[in-house]
Amino acid sequence: MNDGFIKCACAVPHVSVADVDSNVKEMKDLMKQAVKEGAGIVVFPELSITGYTCGDLFGQSALLEKALSGLLQLVSESAGYDAIFFAGLPFAVSNHLYNCAAVFSKGEILGLVPKTYIPDYHEFYEVRQFFPAKDKEVFDGIDVKISEDVYCPFGTNLIFSSESMKGLKIGVEICEDLWVPEPPSTSAALNGADIIVNLSASNEIIGKREYRRSLVLSQSARTISGYVYSCAGPSESTTDTVFAGHSMIAENGTMLSESEPFFEGLTFADIDVERLLSERRRMNTFTGTIIPDFNEIEFTTPFPDSELQRTFPPHPFVPSDENELSSRCREIFAIQTLGLAKRLQAAYAKKAVIGISGGLDSTLALLVTVKAFDRLKLERKNIVTVTMPGFGTTDRTYENAITLMKHLGTDIREISIVPAMKQHFSDIGLSEDDRSVTYENSQARERTQILMDIANKENGIVIGTGDLSELALGWATYNGDHMSMYGVNASVPKTLVRYLVRYEAVSRNKDDVRLSEALFDILDTPVSPELLPPKDGEIQQKTEDIVGPYELHDFFLYYMMRFGFSPKKIMRMAEIAFSGSYEKEEILKWEKVFYKRFFSQQFKRSALPDGPKVGSVSLSPRGDWRMPSDAVASLWISEIEKMEKEV
Repeated sequence: MNDGFIKCACAVPHVSVADVDSNVKEMKDLMKQAVKEGAGIVVFPELSITGYTCGDLFGQSALLEKALSGLLQLVSESAGYDAIFFAGLPFAVSNHLYNCAAVFSKGEILGLVPKTYIPDYHEFYEVRQFFPAKDKEVFDGIDVKISEDVYCPFGTNLIFSSESMKGLKIGVEICEDLWVPEPPSTSAALNGADIIVNLSASNEIIGKREYRRSLVLSQSARTISGYVYSCAGPSESTTDTVFAGHSMIAENGTMLSESEPFFEGLTFADIDVERLLSERRRMNTFTGTIIPDFNEIEFTTPFPDSELQRTFPPHPFVPSDENELSSRCREIFAIQTLGLAKRLQAAYAKKAVIGISGGLDSTLALLVTVKAFDRLKLERKNIVTVTMPGFGTTDRTYENAITLMKHLGTDIREISIVPAMKQHFSDIGLSEDDRSVTYENSQARERTQILMDIANKENGIVIGTGDLSELALGWATYNGDHMSMYGVNASVPKTLVRYLVRYEAVSRNKDDVRLSEALFDILDTPVSPELLPPKDGEIQQKTEDIVGPYELHDFFLYYMMRFGFSPKKIMRMAEIAFSGSYEKEEILKWEKVFYKRFFSQQFKRSALPDGPKVGSVSLSPRGDWRMPSDAVASLWISEIEKMEKEV
């Protein structure tokens, strides 16, 4: 597998009903094509060797013998391919005929898995031909004869595993098995199967496609698995039913790839097994249940390293669909608002105090605070908004700050920090021409002191403005803007902050055009702490020139925190996500900065104020992230440096 990815293929052949030779030829062609495209797992539909719609012809010994002969041809064909294959056929055991999935690889039959649930309702009458394999004990330890000198395991309790492929385990079920209250794949997943394959022949009627789709998505989500669903196609008999070849490849509730209706051919997707294992390790409710009655069948197929066809969104925190994004913005605002409203009540605070810089983060924090006060039916004049111009403040950010406070109806206060800072520089013996970190951080601490003291005086609480991206990079002054009584943006990354502010700008465009204009201008303003004097009236100190693009850092943060991916894997994904935007050297440069800062700045996160969690990634030391402040980053940095040498 390539960084945990394995390419899977649903292979829907053109079927000639009961013509095994023709079907095997079609299947061989698809096997060859799938492997050529890099597939390591190839799944054919239910009863694909004979065709699903043979009806009572399944009672003919000639067809059964020919089906077995066809299977042996496919097994022989597989010897030259680095892949594992799943094909359907009828197979008789102990005077019963079973609807089976044959599993084979590298010229060897690994096992036969019979269908557990046989439908006998509406247009289905499989019970007329096949026996249900509901009783697992019947098949425990059974080996069945395939040919004169070939035997293989038979049963519903088989899992196919490869330790050489990072412990990959594959479970099998067939069509109706997915539609019942307790699918066999549930037990297989609890026993370690991270990919489930389903050989299916689900016919097409009005509305069934969407329901079938929902079953695949929900089962892959419940079992935290990759789910490969291959369905019989339109060349099956249409005597009473029509099949559409509906093939799907899903991963933990997300559809990776889906065929068009009435399709024959190959459908590909790259399943990230490492991501699935990471999710399972996190969920102790999932890993706490082990089903002991499964037999693991080892296979050693060396899956190919193929080029990824999978894409990755450059902004993983931000939904790509505009309607979903609007819904997400409303939900995040609701969470932030409710969190702050509860804190105000619990602290018996009469007022909220917030510093307004005219930048993105303080703007979002102010919008949340206004919503919290509206929710509590408190006067907005009880929101004390303080603008504190200093050496680096520009007219643009100052005017936007004033506009925000004025149009939102808050208590506006302006306190210049320049006189206090000059006195402070004199007190500590720092030249006013010194542009060191002391020059910058002392301004941030002065502003925080002002806010804290106003909060004491007004019986209020200070609202923190720092966002998740800044906390990850440690881009905050310790005991300066790092500190507050409640940080409403603490788990909102910078890329998402922009969309939240944009959402408000759009929604307020009709009610208050001037406020909307100010919000849009804030969105266009370069991100800056404005601690260094401007040049020709323009912002000189641009954060992203110093620490790197926030969209890259948010990408690194999401996949490191959410799934524990290595720098190498994240780098590979970033190359795909940001193709055309950043060169590999630039991505590597900022990834190295990210890991260095993430590790070295943990001491700031260990002392974070409270704040509401809004998404799946949080750095709260009380909730999601517990890390020693003196942890060493050498393991991660060395991996990046190795990649740098290869560029």
